[in-house]
Amino acid sequence: MSEHTNNSNQDSVISVRMMDIITALLFIVVGLVVMIGSLKLGASWGSDGPEAGYFPFYISLIILLSSTITLYQAAIVNKKKKTESFVDKESFKQVMAVLLPAIVFVLGVQLIGIYVSAVIYIAIFMVWLGKYPAWKAIVVSVGVSASLYLMFEYWFQVPLPHGSWINPLEFIGVQ
Repeated sequence: MSEHTNNSNQDSVISVRMMDIITALLFIVVGLVVMIGSLKLGASWGSDGPEAGYFPFYISLIILLSSTITLYQAAIVNKKKKTESFVDKESFKQVMAVLLPAIVFVLGVQLIGIYVSAVIYIAIFMVWLGKYPAWKAIVVSVGVSASLYLMFEYWFQVPLPHGSWINPLEFIGVQ
């Protein structure tokens, strides 16, 4: 058991303690932002009842207090969590293998539109992670994008993003 713990520590990307500290700090920031916004709206009890920022103020106060306690526990009390691994290198690589292309996909939606981005995204994932042949990936990705186009643009008449830089679908009349 201890041999596994030592091995996982060497392969650890970040410890549980550090993630607790980072998460607590992020929630403290969120709590402060909401609290300041609530004060601007009015966080007291008016003549006709609670003002717009009343409930958000107290919710953010609860978030601030609990995050401060979590930060204290992680930084001061639970120093033994410093040795516990939150994520190892292999798991981190697997998460990044999905997360980074997803971020590129979201940027692609903004730049070249959702339909072309979806074709590229689905095809790459099918070939790269799914180990499907390229022809199957192309058929499925084009089919999914065509189905999305028909469903949203044609039947529901809800336009989805076509791209701010270029609209690769203009050649078939999609504006």
